[in-house]
Amino acid sequence: MLKFSKMNGAGNDFVVIDNRDGSHDLSREQIARICNRQRGVGGDGFLAVEPAQNGADYRMRYYNADGGEAEMCGNGARCFASYVNRLEGGSLSSTTFETIAGVIGADFVGENVRIELSKPFDLQLGTRLELDGETHTVHSVNTGVPHAVIFVDDLAGVDIRRLGSATRFHEHFAPAGTNVNFVGIKETGHIAIRTYERGVEDETLACGTGMVACAIMHHELDGAASPISVDVAGGETLEVAFEKSADGGYESVTLLGPAEFTFEGTLSHL
Repeated sequence: MLKFSKMNGAGNDFVVIDNRDGSHDLSREQIARICNRQRGVGGDGFLAVEPAQNGADYRMRYYNADGGEAEMCGNGARCFASYVNRLEGGSLSSTTFETIAGVIGADFVGENVRIELSKPFDLQLGTRLELDGETHTVHSVNTGVPHAVIFVDDLAGVDIRRLGSATRFHEHFAPAGTNVNFVGIKETGHIAIRTYERGVEDETLACGTGMVACAIMHHELDGAASPISVDVAGGETLEVAFEKSADGGYESVTLLGPAEFTFEGTLSHL
């Protein structure tokens, strides 16, 4: 029997479990089945709360919908923080948790959650790639997981599955592949994005680390100042803030947005 909560962060939805006692050792196939929208609970990803190993309050395990473990997930991290706050009776003002991408900090701002991410790295600007017979300018950065960013004039008209898949599996990003974000500029400091997520292999309604990647690229290319507002396909507007460090990198990178409980349940067959 597996007790779970279903949560969403700006439309990016997750199945979340408390595994602090280590009683659940789920296989990749079981996680994929749980995330399947026809045969399971359904979700863009799967989160498990485990005991911390290196001094943080908790350990966050994150798995994509295909059952493969990933380094981090921004919207998932906000949901994780809200979930552990519920486990603690709503008594937390802040918390920390370990991920493969590093220690993430979170604090609670009214009904929203602000997370501080690890420092972005491997920033590359202006790479020209042939994608499904078309040449595009692609920027990339790792904000806990790898992201490609493509600025477009007509965001609504982008064929997300076609261009997203072509970019995600392009040899330039081999062997791990990349998440792919398409960005439209509404005005300086306010962008809208659509995201093709690796592991989901389709468009999702939001992607936290993708929002951060797109905001950083908007600053790099257009000089937009922190904080930057980001509209996502799920309908919400979130806020990305950052500081530029002396070496030209980024630090104090935060993402502020919702983390909502949808329902709770128990699975009897895995």
